[in-house]
Amino acid sequence: MVATRHDALNAAAAGAGIVVAATTGSAPMLAQDRGRTFVLVHGAWHGGWCWRHVADMLTAKGHRVYTPTLTGLAERSHLLSTSINLDTHIADIVNLFKWEDIAHAVLVGHSYGGWPISGAVENVLPQVASIVYLDAHLPENGQKGIDTSSSQFQEQLREAIAKGEAGRPVPKAEAFRIRDPSNAAWVQAKMTPQPTGPAVQPIVLSGARDKVAKKTYIRAVSYPQPHFDAALAKCKADPTWKTFVFYAEEAGHDVMVDAPKRLAEILEAVA
Repeated sequence: MVATRHDALNAAAAGAGIVVAATTGSAPMLAQDRGRTFVLVHGAWHGGWCWRHVADMLTAKGHRVYTPTLTGLAERSHLLSTSINLDTHIADIVNLFKWEDIAHAVLVGHSYGGWPISGAVENVLPQVASIVYLDAHLPENGQKGIDTSSSQFQEQLREAIAKGEAGRPVPKAEAFRIRDPSNAAWVQAKMTPQPTGPAVQPIVLSGARDKVAKKTYIRAVSYPQPHFDAALAKCKADPTWKTFVFYAEEAGHDVMVDAPKRLAEILEAVA
């Protein structure tokens, strides 16, 4: 079970106007008086495809769900170029909000997705009711992605840039500690090179993220990332944040793939 378990989920749900009905199973069933809007942003090498199961579950409960793919990845991999930077991915999200008239949204970023959602909320703060970092980077003003990546990814990034390559090579899905081998194979088949530019552009933040009414950090502790551990500790110490933990037996880094039902329940609870 997730570390916060049923009592904490009940408390979060009450604050969100959600009714938690008792069940005979280990996970509660959530019901809402009205649907919410979710914008689910993927991480490096991934695309909107990785949210498929979570999106289906949320949509079945009457919610409106968007799973944008960032420029240069997945079905937009034909747009991969050295001109893509962090501003490009921030604009992907901001423009989605603009053209889809999104309001009162739950904005979720997984892994690298923590960077563009942090930049996007600077532009769409009035339309964001809740922001969620799912095993994600929680950048501070002026930081660059390369500075918070593992030494292996830093080396790969520098090599790609030195060669003039537009993208970082796809890693082995096993690195994400995906529990089910069939899911790992699915992820491996879908991943595409990650644009190099976003990781070397400093992010510009003015504190909009802190002004979001509801803030949540979710950590999958089986995935080794000291910056994620630091983010979890920081959020735990701040009473304006809610935190949840997935352990190794529950999910690896790709929580939306390993534990979509439980993740969907948490996202509803913090909406």
